[in-house]
Amino acid sequence: MNRGELESMARAIVAKGILAADESTNTIKKRLDTIHLESTAESRRAYRDLLFTAPGAGEFISGVIFYDETLRQKTADGTAFPQYLTQRGIVPGIKVDKGTKPLAGFPAETITEGLDGLDERLREYHVLGARFAKWRAVIRIDAGIPTQFAIDANAHALARYAAVCHEANLVPIVEPEVLMDGTHSIERCEEVTSTTLQSVFNALAAHRIHLEGIILKPNMVISGKNAAVQATPEQVAEATVRTLRRHVPSAVPGIAFLSGGQSPADAALHLSLINQLGTHPWQLTFSYGRALQDEALKTWGGQAQNVPSAQRALLRRARFNALARQGLYNSNLEQEAA
Repeated sequence: MNRGELESMARAIVAKGILAADESTNTIKKRLDTIHLESTAESRRAYRDLLFTAPGAGEFISGVIFYDETLRQKTADGTAFPQYLTQRGIVPGIKVDKGTKPLAGFPAETITEGLDGLDERLREYHVLGARFAKWRAVIRIDAGIPTQFAIDANAHALARYAAVCHEANLVPIVEPEVLMDGTHSIERCEEVTSTTLQSVFNALAAHRIHLEGIILKPNMVISGKNAAVQATPEQVAEATVRTLRRHVPSAVPGIAFLSGGQSPADAALHLSLINQLGTHPWQLTFSYGRALQDEALKTWGGQAQNVPSAQRALLRRARFNALARQGLYNSNLEQEAA
């Protein structure tokens, strides 16, 4: 592990925003189904090519998270995707977990798998051009859950993953996501997010993780999407910042929020309000998937002639979130034409 390299790479990744383009084959199929396009290796490649080659993307995006298949694919002119992005100052990363499975003995709770053979996979990914990785743990709120055991089990897996990443000289993005699915209040979300972050950082400390060489990718503290009472954007920002200040050490260089099913406009507004709440010890940025991609996907519709307009839609959303990163986004911007 080269601590200096890890620290400088972590800072470079959160210097702007992160495009999460790490949908699994099953998930990207669902996205392409919405535009009635068959999911094939070529259609998936063409869609990612659209995203990665958008002119001027590097003005707003400093990192891209790949899926295994995508890391091995190329642009239309034959340049490997990781090489193409690296040449433009955008850091390539890779999703390395193998998804969630039921946690035995704990109904309705899950554990993320993928630690077996992770060291070998990371070494290969480094050769292919990846300089950071991502692992997602999923915490669900419902009656009687999450249990402390499920939270701690997922925190332990995140810490083991981070340790293996550091040995491979890759920056780990640590993603403990408390889902917004459900009817819970923002207060309940804050309670669970606080417990989860405390467990994660306890596990990272126990595994001797160099915090200056990681990135945290948490949920925002938000009401369940089916809650009877929805918190205001200002309440979301205040609860999120309060929770982070209580549980995230200042040594962490950056926090890149997931959108978690929020609308593109809500994700940008919440990020902007969060960044307006004073000076923070970490960079507060975005690592969005659907909240960056949805407009571009719909505009593209699988038609080659729509690529330029789809790229403009992507850049529009990226610019809005770059403004949010500075606390300068407001909802009136949504009236702008793509």
